[in-house]
Parts: sequence; C-alpha cells; structure tokens
Amino acid sequence: MDELLREYLPVLIFAGMAVALGIVLILAAVILGPTNSDPEKLSAYECGFNAFDDSRMRFEVRFYLVSILFIIFDLEIAFLFPWAVAFKDVGMLGFWSMMVFLAVLTIGFAYEWKKGALEWE
Repeated sequence: MDELLREYLPVLIFAGMAVALGIVLILAAVILGPTNSDPEKLSAYECGFNAFDDSRMRFEVRFYLVSILFIIFDLEIAFLFPWAVAFKDVGMLGFWSMMVFLAVLTIGFAYEWKKGALEWE
C-alpha cells in the first residue's frame, strides 16, 4: 500500500501546485485589475445585436453557419486524434465508422462553402 501511495505522490503534488497557481492568479487579477467600469462595459451583450432592438427579430443564417463551421472543424479534430492514436486497435469497423463520420463532415463543409460562409466580407 505504501508503494502505491508513493507512485501517486507526483500526481498529488502536481494537482496541488495547479490549484495553488490558479488561486494565486485569480487573486492577482482581483487585486491588481482595473476597477473602473463604464456603462458600455457593464451592458448586456447577446448575439452581436444591439440590446435595445426588438427581441423577436430573426437571426441571420450566418450565425447558424458559423456554428456548423465550429462543429465541423472542432469536433473533427476532437474525434480524429484519439482515433489516429488507437488506429492499430480499432479494426475495420472502426475504420469505416470514421470514414462515415468524415463523409458527413465533408458534406457539411461543402454546404458551408456553397452558402458562402467561408468568404469574408
């Protein structure tokens, strides 16, 4: 039992240092940070629209296209990295499952491209 605890000692030290560093940085920001706030900074901000417009206005399609772009590029990497690390162990079922996943993402990317979401204005 003593050997097991000795193996976890570096992990506990690392976790303790991470918590301590986090607390120090938060306290430093609270103590040293500027405290003068103007009304513009304290006003509510939501979806890039002016807070005084009609709350029942329609959203532009661009907001949805940007979220689809995020899903395509972020989740693709989040799923591809562990798959690539364990590529030898996943077998043919894992390979073809990832190919279907990539095909769905490619269709979404082509849709974004067709809609013009990748063009800057």
